[in-house]
Amino acid sequence: MAKVNVYSLKGDITEEIELPEIFEETYRPDVIKRAVISIQTARIQPWGANPMAGKRTTAKSMGSGRGAAMVPRINGSSKAAFVPQAIGGRKAHPPRVNTIYHEKINRKERILAIRSAIAATADKDLVSQRGHQISELDQIPFVVDDELETIKTTKETREIFKDLGIMDDIVRAKKGRKIKSGKGKLRGRKYRTPKGPLVVVGSDRGISLGARNHAGVDVVEVSNVNAELLAPGTHAGRLTIYTKSAIEKLGDLFQQNRS
Repeated sequence: MAKVNVYSLKGDITEEIELPEIFEETYRPDVIKRAVISIQTARIQPWGANPMAGKRTTAKSMGSGRGAAMVPRINGSSKAAFVPQAIGGRKAHPPRVNTIYHEKINRKERILAIRSAIAATADKDLVSQRGHQISELDQIPFVVDDELETIKTTKETREIFKDLGIMDDIVRAKKGRKIKSGKGKLRGRKYRTPKGPLVVVGSDRGISLGARNHAGVDVVEVSNVNAELLAPGTHAGRLTIYTKSAIEKLGDLFQQNRS
């Protein structure tokens, strides 16, 4: 197993740890692309009402001649049911899903995609091909002490990112911010910002607050990491900063039965 250095928030080497076997996974861009598209299409897939919603009742109409509306009523009661105008009844015109956008993916494929995308974060060539600025980084993947998880202010994270050598990539993302074409800019989505570093932590104890104002930076707990965060736009090799506890937890996460 390969070994990497763990850096303090000042950029000094504090210790050396062994990378888990997940970083030796085979690079599979085809599977990564399928997993990312599955996430994206699930997000835009509209959902309709359950066809049986409001219809699960034994209510029957008592017929005419009783001086009351002939709506279905619950047995032994005068309470109406089933019809749209009744409380808890069906919808008169429920939303319908005419197009299926979601491209599903098998569980083992999804896990393989995450494993492959994590391994790609340790490949300098793939990281540089994505356009990330890594000239000041001594190693890829970059592992930082768990103290990073507790930083809660933008001012502190700015100084830490400078000391660690990843501020150049954040500046690149900020300068690459552009106004979108089309109507999206009229709907609260005016700018398109390139993706910068991804910070993977064992536990979010405030770092999401401290890093959220930096252009292109995303923070995620290691248990919630997915293919889209690791490979935005289906392109693997995102510059990723791991905390020590995140690296340790990766050894037990995303295990795949290969039998």
